Amino acid sequence: MSVPVIIDCDPGHDDVFAIWLALGNPLIDVRAITTVSGNGLLKYTTHNARIALTVAGVDGIPIAAGAADPLHRPSRPATWIHGENALGGPELPEPTVPLDERGALQLITDTITGSDEQVVLVPTGPLTNIATFLTERPELVSRVKEIIWMGGSTGRGNVGAYPEFNAWADPEAADIVLRSGVPLTMVGLNITHQALITEEVIKRIADVGNRTSAFGVELLRYFCGTYNKVEGMPEGPLHDPITVAILIDRTVASIQRAHVDVETTGEHTAGATCVDLHNMLNRDANVDVAMELDVDRFWDLVIESITALA
Repeated sequence: MSVPVIIDCDPGHDDVFAIWLALGNPLIDVRAITTVSGNGLLKYTTHNARIALTVAGVDGIPIAAGAADPLHRPSRPATWIHGENALGGPELPEPTVPLDERGALQLITDTITGSDEQVVLVPTGPLTNIATFLTERPELVSRVKEIIWMGGSTGRGNVGAYPEFNAWADPEAADIVLRSGVPLTMVGLNITHQALITEEVIKRIADVGNRTSAFGVELLRYFCGTYNKVEGMPEGPLHDPITVAILIDRTVASIQRAHVDVETTGEHTAGATCVDLHNMLNRDANVDVAMELDVDRFWDLVIESITALA
């Protein structure tokens, strides 16, 4: 039986692959997609979510725009990785999938209240929309089965020494979500940097031979190019789809329970996730931290889903 899911995202090259992984797998029932500023300004991330479905040949899934800015900070798009339009590289087609007139908060609310089962939230960007939902619709929190979030890190950062981008973009929102009590899995840089886009991976995707795979290869080429330029990584990490892969198959990643806080102040550490892997604080664990990736299984899942799309 498929799992009802809301994807909250800021597409973004890797967000597009997370969407495709969910759309192409029969165990995932994508009920809605909501967008947030992050990898790009909201107008771009929303447009790109519509493109992701258009390329994949999928319609009938509502897409709604969410927060244009973090809770208490200005939007700071990751143009250095994703380009000005957040989906640099290929010539972007005009989306045929419409934008829902409801905002993200209303769409999340309606989707959850309209579901007979608890719904899984899969945010792959800053947590602004999710924090807003948890704060403004507390009566519906029990209807959320779990949150699987791409964000944070047990060690290194990618916007400074410690902060990871999605946590850094809206640390106050991340703090709300971490303190909410909703079961949370954190998919941080420590595991996403194991999902490297090798030439073998690109060839496997290209060999699928459909429209989605061709567009995907263009995305990956650009993404690896900017990662090589910015971080010296010619094989870029495909962060976001690991969230969906864990939902499909829990064995794709090893998990460690730990207490996690997010730093909301600090000149060098705002947005850093403080992951107490060794229980030094003697505090209750509040997060499942994804640690080690079954890399082969992960890429098999991605390619299976792309094969199932247009």
